[in-house]
Amino acid sequence: MENNIMIAIGSFIIFTLLVALISYKVTKEENLNETTGYFLAGRSLPWFVIAGSLFLTNISAEQLTGLNGNAFAKGASVMAWETVAAVTMIVLAVVFLPRFLRGGIATVPQFLEARYGKRMRSVASFIFIYAIVIGFLPFVLYAGAITLGKLFNVSEVLGVSENSAMWIMVISLGIMGGLYAVFGGLKAVAVSDTVNGVGLLFGGFLVPILALTQLGDGSMVEGFNIVVSEAPERMQAAGVSEGAAIPWHTLFSGILLINLFYWCTNQAIVQRALGAKNLAEGQKGVLAAAIMKVFGVMMLVLPGIIAWHMHQRGMISVPVKGISPEGLEILAKDMAYPTLVREVLPTWLTGFFGAVLFGAVMSSFNSGVNSLSTLVSLDIYKGIINKTASDMQTVRVGKIFGAITIAICVCIAPLIAQADGLYTLMRTIMAVINVPILTVILVGIVSKRTPPLAAYIALPIGMASFYIAHFVLKDDLGFVKLHWLHVVGLNFLWMVSIMMVVRYLKPMESAFEQTYTEQVEVKEWKYVQHASWTVIGLLALLYTVFSNIGILGDTGSFTKVLMVLALFAVFCFAARKIWLTKTAPQISSLAENQ
Repeated sequence: MENNIMIAIGSFIIFTLLVALISYKVTKEENLNETTGYFLAGRSLPWFVIAGSLFLTNISAEQLTGLNGNAFAKGASVMAWETVAAVTMIVLAVVFLPRFLRGGIATVPQFLEARYGKRMRSVASFIFIYAIVIGFLPFVLYAGAITLGKLFNVSEVLGVSENSAMWIMVISLGIMGGLYAVFGGLKAVAVSDTVNGVGLLFGGFLVPILALTQLGDGSMVEGFNIVVSEAPERMQAAGVSEGAAIPWHTLFSGILLINLFYWCTNQAIVQRALGAKNLAEGQKGVLAAAIMKVFGVMMLVLPGIIAWHMHQRGMISVPVKGISPEGLEILAKDMAYPTLVREVLPTWLTGFFGAVLFGAVMSSFNSGVNSLSTLVSLDIYKGIINKTASDMQTVRVGKIFGAITIAICVCIAPLIAQADGLYTLMRTIMAVINVPILTVILVGIVSKRTPPLAAYIALPIGMASFYIAHFVLKDDLGFVKLHWLHVVGLNFLWMVSIMMVVRYLKPMESAFEQTYTEQVEVKEWKYVQHASWTVIGLLALLYTVFSNIGILGDTGSFTKVLMVLALFAVFCFAARKIWLTKTAPQISSLAENQ
């Protein structure tokens, strides 16, 4: 037992030090006392670094643990969070990124300042700070702590309780993550992301392969047959069954809107693309990450479903969290993934995967801290408190505030253990601010004559409306009770209506014109449309295969899948032609006049 632990710890240390060495080698010549170098990697990131950093910033322990935990409890429909994300990344590449790079911004609130005025930049900065400190970083620490703690059996090794082990891991991760983010800047984070991303892809895909093999008693094919035949409803990609965690119709309301915010306007994500050499490199990186998201379902959802089958067969034992009022056991679903990983991985790979997972946790945590430092330094300190601050002063303030934030998050993270499912909790907390911010930005892009007053009125109303509807009224509006994701969609329509009323009552005298700062070249990548349609085609294939038309139905077959995809391809080709020849010019003209 001790030898196994030493082997695991040894492989963990070796890979972690390798990542640190590579990051140091690549970034040692960077000027980290200058704001562009520290916060935006000197606007020098190539597409593959952007892709790797985007992927790993998102795919961290809270994703692996939380989403697989949801899949363990509810089935494959939870993949909607990932598949719709790929669609919204296309929107980032085609719609948002060109505007962000044209304006030469370092933070999303800077874009809001250009569109609505300085006051909106300050308001948005404080909202983003809340989102990162309360709705993101503590979840990353908590998920990393319970996953790595279970993987290395920290409570047994140190002879402490599970709760004490969690505190130890949270504090350790907070300190180590802070060293990267506070002292390394964005480029150190992005480079370490890329290296860890390679390891995460290897380890992440290896887990379901080994788990299926163990489930199938040595045959991966037999294991897959068990998954799709013994409980086929759990493998339904679209939430068409009664009681689905993510009903199919929510993909077009809350799921879409939350992902649009996350991938197109969330500072922690967008900052990677803002560090691109030029627009073409940024678009290549974003769309490459979108393709990775489609295949990422294999390691973010499938392991949770396999864990459910193995638990049912007594092959693994997921801990019990409590007893329901009906006397039934409530399983700790967020422990399903780390329990599965510990069961199926050999000892030496446990250390390697632990190092990769540690890197993924550090990636998300570092990204959040670095983005927070950027917001505080550029938007609050230099934007409001000390407008004449030097670059060195601005960076120093960012580092100090980053260190304070880490201490706060370490204190908050263990409290999440009381919640029922960390992933859904994280999404609902973020929904208070994410869709209101997204709405203000979207309307600002589409309607050129919407005045700042519309944003100032709609933003607080939108945040208060969702908080009351979801957390106070429990999604019961009196005349109808909605899924919380539809409440998100309804709140979006409510805010747009408010902004449009103000726009028509008090329109701006002249249409908003964005200034091109010429900080980076904004020539579009010539294959951006081809890559975008490739992503959409892969999603269509995924949803068709894992449906009653595909391999889950009694009459399904791959022939039917191919027929459906052929019809889909014809439809997409025709829609694209119509868009390019008629619709797009009309919408562009309308936007200019608005």
